[in-house]
Amino acid sequence: MSDHPAPPVPEPVDVQGSALVDWEFAAAAAARLAPPGPKADRAEIAALVADLRSAASRAVGPVAETARMQAPADAPPALVVDRAGWIRANCASMGEMLAPVLDDVIARKREADRQRAERAGRELPDLGAASQAISGKVTGTEVAGLLSWVSTKVLGQYDLAPQGNPTLMFVAPNILGAERELGADPADFRLWVAVHEETHRVQFTAVPWLRQHLIDQARSVGTTMMPEPDQMGQRLVEIARAMPAVLRGEEDITQVVATPEQRERLARVTAVMSLLEGHADVVMDEVGPSVIPSVEHIRRQFTQRRKGAGNVDKLLRRLLGMEAKMRQYKDGAVFVRAVVDQVGVDGFNQVWTSPETLPHPTEIADPPAWVARVHG
Repeated sequence: MSDHPAPPVPEPVDVQGSALVDWEFAAAAAARLAPPGPKADRAEIAALVADLRSAASRAVGPVAETARMQAPADAPPALVVDRAGWIRANCASMGEMLAPVLDDVIARKREADRQRAERAGRELPDLGAASQAISGKVTGTEVAGLLSWVSTKVLGQYDLAPQGNPTLMFVAPNILGAERELGADPADFRLWVAVHEETHRVQFTAVPWLRQHLIDQARSVGTTMMPEPDQMGQRLVEIARAMPAVLRGEEDITQVVATPEQRERLARVTAVMSLLEGHADVVMDEVGPSVIPSVEHIRRQFTQRRKGAGNVDKLLRRLLGMEAKMRQYKDGAVFVRAVVDQVGVDGFNQVWTSPETLPHPTEIADPPAWVARVHG
């Protein structure tokens, strides 16, 4: 018999989906990886921040008049952030958005492990805290690489913030870099961006049910997109086979990773995103030269900029499914303009009545079908 007491048996660790990604680590790593942006002295930065805040305020009236919708008077003011600030906000929102999705992944994996252990006559192994921490940091590193790149592209965003604090944000260094690249008038370009983002804020605050509806739909798609544990190998083989076509731009990555049923769910969410982005694009252009004198020049230059990405940039967009997002702007804008031409702005605004009046995927490409269904 040993004189030394047996070491204590560790308590089982409660495995949660949040452990799959160390979001704080991801935010810190992405902030370190992201380049700071274009050079500017302190005075120029201060002027940029002040002008963006002013543009956010000045966009409220034109958007309300053009869209015939208005955000509540108590809506919080816009935030002007750098790339690191955008990263931190999105890590918090992504963590909250994906929490139930990742919980489902963990639950399914543990059930598959339990069944395998039961068939083999073994006990279900416990996933310790150390293993969870390592796994979370590995995944967090991957998320950091993604966010550090995306943080250099985003001009503004209405952060849905599932954790409860939706916020309108402008990413100052990206706006400064874009206006310099385009040779745009700074005051006009900043207001033009502000009008687009203010339209998103109006969409989600003037339509009370829309924010939670989109969060629920996105979570539902995320849950169904996760393959069963025993299907992971087969799915990876399918993705590997299709990857050459994705890299050539012949296939959409979101179509590659989804089953037919998942594609149908994804198409419904994509239709809503096309509506939201297209509506914001239409409003920002319809505000017109009386408010933004060089609006037509900015639109031409900006559209060309979307097309003119370099080879590496295009490759990353394909791998991340961002080229599909670029199509959302175009397809959604065509839908909005066609509906407004047929039934007017007030007739178009019936789209915000309920989830049932949102366009179906087929209706985005066939606006008269939506008009016939909703207006009779």
